[in-house]
Formats: sequence, C-alpha cells, structure tokens
Amino acid sequence: MSRTFQLIHGQVVTPRGIIQDGAVTVIDGVITYVGSTTGMPSGTSAAGEVIDAKGAYVLPGFIDVHVHGGMKEDFTDATQESLDTITKFHSTQGTTAMLATTMTTPKAVLDRVLAEVNTYISKDMPYAQLEGVHLEGPFISPKWPGAQNPEHIVPPNKDWIEAWENQYPGLIKQVTFAPEREGSHDLIRYLRSKGIVAAAGHTDATYDEIMSAVEVGLHHSVHMFNAMTPLHHRKPGTAGAILSTPKMSAEIIADGIHVHPAAISIIAQLKQDENFILITDAMSAAGLGNGEYMLGDLPVVVKDNVCTLKESEGTLAGSTLTMIRGFRYLVQQVGLSIEYVSAMASGNPAKLLRIEHRTGTIETGKQADLLLVEQDNLELQKVWIKGRLNV
Repeated sequence: MSRTFQLIHGQVVTPRGIIQDGAVTVIDGVITYVGSTTGMPSGTSAAGEVIDAKGAYVLPGFIDVHVHGGMKEDFTDATQESLDTITKFHSTQGTTAMLATTMTTPKAVLDRVLAEVNTYISKDMPYAQLEGVHLEGPFISPKWPGAQNPEHIVPPNKDWIEAWENQYPGLIKQVTFAPEREGSHDLIRYLRSKGIVAAAGHTDATYDEIMSAVEVGLHHSVHMFNAMTPLHHRKPGTAGAILSTPKMSAEIIADGIHVHPAAISIIAQLKQDENFILITDAMSAAGLGNGEYMLGDLPVVVKDNVCTLKESEGTLAGSTLTMIRGFRYLVQQVGLSIEYVSAMASGNPAKLLRIEHRTGTIETGKQADLLLVEQDNLELQKVWIKGRLNV
C-alpha cells in the first residue's frame, strides 16, 4: 500500500494554529510539506493520490497513554492475537499510538505481559503502535483500589522495576503508584533516571505528601479526581496538589461519567502547555454493548456505557470511551477549542512519552500519523498510521 499522498483543502491543525485551506504532503510515510493549498511551492506535489479534504479537519493521530483493552480483550491477556485485536479496534477510533496498560495483578502476570508486548513491538505493528507498557499498580494504596484487585497490592518495589528495565530496556514507559507509601521516593528517583513517567494514582496522599514527592521527581497523575484524596478547602489532598503545581500533568477521562464537565473546564484553565492529557482508560468492553466483562481478574458490568465492578455496585471500573468520542466531548460539551483538545490528545502525550520528535503534531519531518475529521459533527473519516491508510 502506497504511503505517498497529498491532502488538500483541509483545516490543518498545527502547533501554530489552524491553517485554513491547508495541505499536507506525505512521501514514504513522512510529512514533507505543511502549509496552504494555494501557496504550495513547485515540487511539493506527491506522486501518489491527491485527497480533497473538503474543509474537514486534518489532525495529528491520537496517543492514548492509559488504555486497558477493547473488543473483549484485555492487555493482561497479552497474547499476540489479543494485542492485534486491541490495537486494531482503537486505530479505527483515531488512536495511532498507545501504551499497553496493565492492572494490579501478580508479578508473574506482569512478567508475561512485558514479554509478550516486547515481542509484539519488535515486529511491524499493523495497527495503532504500542509505544510500550504502562504499569498501573501494583504499588497503589489499599485505601483507594478502585477497580484494582486489593489482593495483589504490594508496597513500591524498585527492584522489580529495575529488573524489568534491565531485561527490557525502554519498554516500561509509565508507572502509576501511591507516592505516600514507603519506598516510593526511591522508586521515583529511579524512574526519572530512566526517563520513565512517574505517576500518582490510586493514592491516599495528603497535599504535603504529593508535594514532597514532586520535589524528588513525581510529575504526572492518572485519571484526575478518580481514586485519589479529593480537594477540600482546608485539606487540598492529592487533587489540590495536582491542580496547584505546574510540575504535574494530569490525565482526564472525558466521557461525561467520570468527571463533570465543569470540573474539566477548571483543570483546563489551570493546566496549560503540555500539562493536560486526554485518556480513555478503556477496558475490554470498549467497542461492544451492555453485558459482563473482565477488567484484569475482576468481573465488570456494563450498562449504557457505565462500567462498574460486579461485586461492588457503584465503583467505576474503567470505561468504554474511545479517543474520538473523548475529543468530541471536550469540544462539544466542555467547550474547549479544537487546537487545545488536539494538544491534549496528541501533542501533550507525545511530550510526556518523549516521542514528540517523530509524532504528536503535524510538522515536516515527522511520521504521517494523521486523522481526517468532519468539520461539523467531528466524525472520524480517515486514519493514517506512518502514512499507511488504516481506516
């Protein structure tokens, strides 16, 4: 399949704003021109197909740093077939890169997930690209397990991470843990020395405990407001600490279930530049309907897109969200700009994972991870991954 083509007459969303009547030229999967359709200099036309965007938005592909599965598959299953199924589904929803996110499970399960993902990414990946692994747990707070199995929670263990990093260098991209637990500061220092995202989540930390962890390198937080000590005017808690410091970025599940749109708007006003990131936290039910599913080794009931633990009614358990749905929600319901939400879904996670040199924005020299999104209803029309048409 040709990876050389040209998009013309689109609204091209770039870090410097939206180019009206814009064009993007891709040659062998690499962006070679970004600018106006009428102002293209001679020699920029590609030999491949010319696609008229007809005023649709041309966006950078979405990057989901927190996603557990889809189409009845979970990353903890970690077979080559399940990895294909998950990445294929999410690629149809605009995700061009993602992290295989695990649950709080026994170490033997994590050993297997890391081995399978390492094998998978060593080959040509046909769908959304796995950039690595996000370990959500098992180093979390027993007081805030959420939909994680409390039987498998253990204290922060730097030795585990160090052994995995030695065996699979660069594979682990993010670790979520409770930074108030003993041993967490040593873990943070090690993670930052290796360029791994150190993220607070499922945590009982006070404001002071979060700020103390920030001083040694904590710099990210998962699913804002969920599974953390809340904001109170006399006890700011984890939520207050995250909101008050520019040194921490924050994830948001923009599904209209996990967080009220007004709360999202508040965070958006406080978190600027690369500090606000859209995620799905999607579980195996994503792409499917009502029914019973598994999140890790816990049964989950899904009804009308709300996922709750079967044995603990009311406890949210991931989501069925997709990145394009989250994108639409942030624009249409929260009222954020196309440019701001594009950064949340693409540029900001690329910076978090330190892959912004090759993806996350539409700029010359970067790989062609591109989306064509209808202007009025923000419906996804086409997806290119590394210049390869995927949808």
